[in-house]
Amino acid sequence: MSSTLQTSLQRTAACGELRIEHAGQPATLAGWVNNYRDHGTGLVFIDLRDHTGLTQLVFDKEDAPAGIVEAADKLRAEDVIAVKGKIRKRDGGPNPKLPTGEIELVVEQLEVLAKADTPPFQPGDEQNLPGEELRLRHRYLDLRRPKMQHVLRTRHRVTKVARDFFDALGFIEVETPNLCRSTPEGARDFLVPSRLQPGEFYALPQSPQLFKQILMVAGADRYMQICRCFRDEDPRADRQAEFTQIDLEMAFVDREQVLETMEAFARTLWKEVLGVEVPKFQRMTWQEAMDRFGSDRPDLRYGLELVDISDLAAKTDFKVFAQALEKNPGSGHPSTRDGGVVKAFRVPGGAEKLTRKLTDGYAEFVKQFGAGGAPVTKVTAEGFETGIARFIEPITAELKERMGLEPGDTVIFGADGYNTCSKALGELRQKVAKDLDLIGKDQWAFLWVVDFPMFEYDEATKRYYALHHPFTAPRADQAETLLSAKPEDKQTLLGVLSDGYDMVVNGSEIGGGSIRIHRRDVQQKVFQLLGLGEEEAKAKFGFLLDALRYGAPPHGGIAFGLDRLVMHLAGTENIRDVIAFPKTQTGADLMTEAPSGVDEAQLKDLHIRVVEAEVKPVEAKKLSANPT
Repeated sequence: MSSTLQTSLQRTAACGELRIEHAGQPATLAGWVNNYRDHGTGLVFIDLRDHTGLTQLVFDKEDAPAGIVEAADKLRAEDVIAVKGKIRKRDGGPNPKLPTGEIELVVEQLEVLAKADTPPFQPGDEQNLPGEELRLRHRYLDLRRPKMQHVLRTRHRVTKVARDFFDALGFIEVETPNLCRSTPEGARDFLVPSRLQPGEFYALPQSPQLFKQILMVAGADRYMQICRCFRDEDPRADRQAEFTQIDLEMAFVDREQVLETMEAFARTLWKEVLGVEVPKFQRMTWQEAMDRFGSDRPDLRYGLELVDISDLAAKTDFKVFAQALEKNPGSGHPSTRDGGVVKAFRVPGGAEKLTRKLTDGYAEFVKQFGAGGAPVTKVTAEGFETGIARFIEPITAELKERMGLEPGDTVIFGADGYNTCSKALGELRQKVAKDLDLIGKDQWAFLWVVDFPMFEYDEATKRYYALHHPFTAPRADQAETLLSAKPEDKQTLLGVLSDGYDMVVNGSEIGGGSIRIHRRDVQQKVFQLLGLGEEEAKAKFGFLLDALRYGAPPHGGIAFGLDRLVMHLAGTENIRDVIAFPKTQTGADLMTEAPSGVDEAQLKDLHIRVVEAEVKPVEAKKLSANPT
C-alpha cells in the first residue's frame, strides 16, 4: 500500500462495468470508498464507487501482500483510492441489487490518493439524505450521488442529440452576446455596470430573441444555440433566475414547417434518451385549452375536463351561481372578459375516493387563485346527494346528460368571472388528479397549443400587453386587421390571433415560439399598440427597426427550456436537481456564498456606491406578459 500525489495505477475499467465474463482477468479501478465492512478475520470488504456504479473489493490476508489488509482497515467513507487485483466470481453468492453483483475484485495493490474528513452526509446513501440546504452547501458531495451523476449525463446527452439533430438539418451554432442593452421583454433584467461608460449599464440577456432575428435578416438561414439566459425573477420549482435554452430560428418558413421540425426533434430526443416512441402530437387552440382545461399548458394524461354549464346554472336559485352570472359580460376575446361563468368537472368514482376533508381543502385551495370556493355534490342512482344537491335539483337530468355523470361520481363546481373560474378549476383538476393518483407512470402526453391571442388588456393600467412577446407576428390572415385597427378598437384587437405556439408535455411548457414580425410597418404598429411612442421605440429597438428596413425574410423559431427537458427525461420535479450549481429560492448559491459584497475599490472603478437607505425600484414598462 502507498499514499501518493500521483497514482501509478491507471484504471482499466470503471466501477460499474465489470461482469461475470471478466472473471479471472486483472483489473485496475479508482474511485471513492462508498462503505467498508471489517469481518475481523483478516478480511475487509469495501464498495468502491464512481459515476458508473459500485464494485465490491475484497482485502484478504491470504491473497494480499503484507500490510494491505491493515491499510484497508483504515479507509473511511469518501477516501479516494486506486486498486489493482483480479476479478473473481463473488464468494457467498451474487448481489441482485447491483449490476456488478456477480463479481468482486480481490485487491493485490492499493494506493490512497486522498483522505477525506468525515462528510456531513454520505453521497452513496440515497435513503438517508439530509435537507436540500445542506446538500447545496456541499454540492460537490451531492453531485457524487449516482442519481445526480445520471442527471449530469442525461443533460449532456440532450445537448449532444440537439446539436447532432439540427446540424444534420443545416442549422449553424452562433454565439450571441451576454452583455446587451436592457430591453423590456417582460421580466426584470440583471444589470451590469460599465466601467468605461460611467453611469451606463449592460443587461444580461433574458433570451437571444432579437439577436437571432437579426441573424435571419443577415442571411444565416438556420440558427441554433445552447445559451445561458437570465431573468431577475423569484425562483420556483421549475424556474431559476439563470437557466439554459436550446434556441432556434429558421428563415423562409411558415408555422407548419417550424412545428414539423421541432416536433421531429422532440420525438428523436425521447427515442434517443428514453427509448420511447412518441406518437404524432395533438394540436389544440389556446381557446380550447382554456375552455376545457383552464390552462394554456394542459395535462392530457387524465380526464377531469371542465364543462361550461352557465346556461343550466341560470335555471337554479343558487345564489353563488346567480352572483357569478350577474357579472358584466365584458367584451372582446375571452382572455380578458370578466363576464360570469359557471363550470364544473366530473370526478369518476369520487363519491368514495373524495373525503369531506379533501373537498373542504379544495374550497380553500381555489381561494389562492381568486375563487370564492369549490361547491361539490355526489351523484347517486336517485340523483344528487350532499353539498349543493338541493340547489341543482331543477337541472338534474340535463346536468347528468351534459357531463356524462354516473352513480358514484363527484361533481366539483366553479362560479366566477371567466378567467378566475377557469384558472381556479384548471389548477384544482391537477390537484385532484394527484390526490387520486390518476396519473400513470411513464405516460407522455405531448401537444402543440396554437392560435394564442396577440394581446391582453389590463383594465388597471388601461393598456395592451403582448401575450407572448412584442416580436410575435399576427396570424397571416389577420395582419391587415391588426394594421387597420386603432387602440380604441378593443374588441377587434383582442380578437386578433398570433402565430405563436407552445410545445407542452404532461402539463409543462417545454418550448415556446412563434413566427416573427418581418415587416417594419407591422412591428411599428405593434409597438404603437403596446404604448411605445415613435421616439421610445426608436430608442429601445432602433437597431431592429433599422434592420427590418433592408429586407427581412419571413422567419420563426422556438426556444426549448433545456432544464425543463432534462427534468422530464430524468424524472424529477425540481429544476435544482438538473442544474449542476443551482440557486436557492432566495437566489443564493450556498456553496460559494454568492451574492456577496465587494470592496470599495471595485465599486469606485464602476462609479457606484452602496446607499444604505431603501431605494424604491423604478417600474419598467412591460411589453409582454409571458416572454419566450
